[in-house]
Amino acid sequence: MGISQALPPLRIAEFRQWLKEGKAGTMSYLQRSLERRANPELILPGVKSIITVAENYFTESLPPELRSDPSRGIIASYAWGKDYHEVLLAKLEVLAEYIKSLTSRDLPVAAKCYADTGHILERDYGARAGLGFIGKNTMLIQPKRGSYFFLGEILTTLELEPTAPDKMPSCGTCARCLQACPTHALPAAYILDSNLCISYLTIEYKGVIDRKLRPLTGNHIFGCDDCQECCPWNRFATPPIPPVNGGEAELNRRAPKLTELAELNEAGFQEWFAESPVLRSKYSGFMRNVAIALGNWGTEDAVDALEKLSSLDDPLIRLHAAWALGQCNSKKALQLLSRIERSDTNDAVRQESADAVLAARSRPANQ
Repeated sequence: MGISQALPPLRIAEFRQWLKEGKAGTMSYLQRSLERRANPELILPGVKSIITVAENYFTESLPPELRSDPSRGIIASYAWGKDYHEVLLAKLEVLAEYIKSLTSRDLPVAAKCYADTGHILERDYGARAGLGFIGKNTMLIQPKRGSYFFLGEILTTLELEPTAPDKMPSCGTCARCLQACPTHALPAAYILDSNLCISYLTIEYKGVIDRKLRPLTGNHIFGCDDCQECCPWNRFATPPIPPVNGGEAELNRRAPKLTELAELNEAGFQEWFAESPVLRSKYSGFMRNVAIALGNWGTEDAVDALEKLSSLDDPLIRLHAAWALGQCNSKKALQLLSRIERSDTNDAVRQESADAVLAARSRPANQ
């Protein structure tokens, strides 16, 4: 943890420019809350200090053979456990009450807690409080522990002595994260274009994913750790507790089989991911992501799973299932696409099917 004065964020000008350039995608709430993010006084009148905490969520990396298995969907490591918003916020509220108990009754203290839930530039205040430095992948990096942290804040009217940040290193000439991003969402150091980011596309974005980006998302179905996996600073990342080998059940929590996910109805989705951040993507968005991953797998098993998705009520899922069928070099896939083109009730789905048929038929025979 660290403490900083409740001053405007150091990088608020850069944040304004980022919004102006449209790099926030459809996250319009960032623009609506801009002035509150620029001035903590608008969040908590009389605020004097911001306590920033960082809680390690690193467990262990997925084995390479599992990560590269196209029959499994990859879920970002922060979502392997319970929803951190609720877990961390509860801890912060306990800490805030404890701080209040230490103050004089004649000095009423107000406090407001956030765990990625408020209008505050968390990484900015984390860096100012000495918790780490901002890396080229825009993550807050703690030199001795890496970047796998949840961040939370307590804004308080209590005036606390700021923690003096140590002299921090930097990324230097390393640019591995820029090179590793499958969709090139890091066009330059310290700049993230949400419109291209797999985490944004698979979680925050609720619409039709651009056809050019679909093959690049691979088997990512919720979030992405690629720009952290490649970061040399994360060689220092260690689990807060020894990792537990949970066998097949644990593997299915981190990298579930796509064919099993395709069988889920909405109730099954809610049950499978109960208390998980994965629920943020909603059933529609999640099954859209599963459909794309199945298309990138492209086997006969994938075709069978896509047949199920192409019959669901949600046109967003059916549209992406149609595209995915077009990626499968399969006679059955073409037959399904022809049926969808003729009979689907949604114009966009029929058009996607027609385009998928044309693309499949124009593809060289050896592809």
